[in-house]
Amino acid sequence: QVQLVESGGGLVQAGGSVRLSCAASRIISSFNNMAWYRQAPGKQREWVATITAGGNTNYADSVKGRFTISRDNAKNTVFLQMNSLKPEDAAVYYCNAVQIGVQYWGQGTQVTVSS
Repeated sequence: QVQLVESGGGLVQAGGSVRLSCAASRIISSFNNMAWYRQAPGKQREWVATITAGGNTNYADSVKGRFTISRDNAKNTVFLQMNSLKPEDAAVYYCNAVQIGVQYWGQGTQVTVSS
């Protein structure tokens, strides 16, 4: 059983920064991809960013240039550095991992952005 545990969320002012962490119970290099998603109240969960096993990254247009996804294989942790935060970035952020077509999710961490 894979466990993903997010941390780092909280209240931040618009224009500020926060770094989310996702600690995995399994060696993260065993995952094909790891990603961050988010879900705001009343909205569907949306994809934010992905990092592949090879280290390639992709971002949603809404966060490109502001967010950075990275990984520390030694710590089995994936990060999401979020800069220049906007009120519309407020959401519950979920860590996601894919291995041989099976998806795993964390419990989510809340990010609140005050204007």
